[in-house]
Amino acid sequence: MSDQLSGEWRPTASPESLAARADVLRTIRRFFRDRGVMEVETPLLSQGTIPDAGIDVFRLPGVDDAPDRYLQTSPESAMKRLLAAGSGDIFQICKAFRQGEAGRHHNPEFTLLEWYRLDWDHVALIREVAELLGTVLTSDGWQVWPYRALFVELLGVDPMDEQTSLKTLADLAHSRVGSVPEGLDRDAVLDLLMSHCIEPGISDWGMVFITDFPPSQAAMARCGPVDNVDVAARFECYVHGKELANGYWEQTDPDALDKQLQAENTRRQQRGLPQRPIDERLLAAHRHGLPACAGVALGVDRLLALKSGAENLAETISFDWDRA
Repeated sequence: MSDQLSGEWRPTASPESLAARADVLRTIRRFFRDRGVMEVETPLLSQGTIPDAGIDVFRLPGVDDAPDRYLQTSPESAMKRLLAAGSGDIFQICKAFRQGEAGRHHNPEFTLLEWYRLDWDHVALIREVAELLGTVLTSDGWQVWPYRALFVELLGVDPMDEQTSLKTLADLAHSRVGSVPEGLDRDAVLDLLMSHCIEPGISDWGMVFITDFPPSQAAMARCGPVDNVDVAARFECYVHGKELANGYWEQTDPDALDKQLQAENTRRQQRGLPQRPIDERLLAAHRHGLPACAGVALGVDRLLALKSGAENLAETISFDWDRA
């Protein structure tokens, strides 16, 4: 066993990569300090989690009568509870966890930067994300594309048109991707087209913000009409085709949020997945009053990989999943 593990004690990141990480973290903290945004910490283990059908969580079973706890996939819920309690603008750099996401561009334990701005919408937040990335990556310039327009531009199909059937999208995925699993719902097929066609298609576009997602992909963002079509007021940021950040104009209506969370659980059920308990503390914070705000989560490890040109996320992490 000792011979087998003789090299396993070594870090996956070089000393130069570790120094680069420290430098980027200093840059991020200085960026927010200069803008008057307060750094906070929240629990990594919590009694609540998200019902997102596309994310698998780590669960720690409760002992005796103690409730189960979950390693957080992001600090979103706890940070919103701070916002409802009057924290003001806040940011956090923390570990987050998503089960099963291990590979060249994923690690089940990863570093996340998340921040919230009061009285901002997602459009205002896009500019700040671009400014932060411009500072870290020493680049400038970005594009903003509505989800619908990007699909029309690159795939010749309008995913928001009621006349565009699931079969049409599935046939398109089959022609572009090849083998497509049976029984995928509309959002799963759209996600497949996004990852296999849209992301490679924008790989040489620099920094791209995709906005105005289908309402079924709202998660915890508010929804509203744009050009007479209901959309989710959220964005994703890509740099060279790699997703870096996911931002929302946050849903503040507790009843609407409850319905959105229940819809996610329904989607889990439709996909043959177990339902998850709704985070009642988060809903209680909303009922107390979540202030109008926009928030975004940004993957720090992916940002470091982009900055350094690393081909594998492990090169940016002291000990990746296999060596942790």
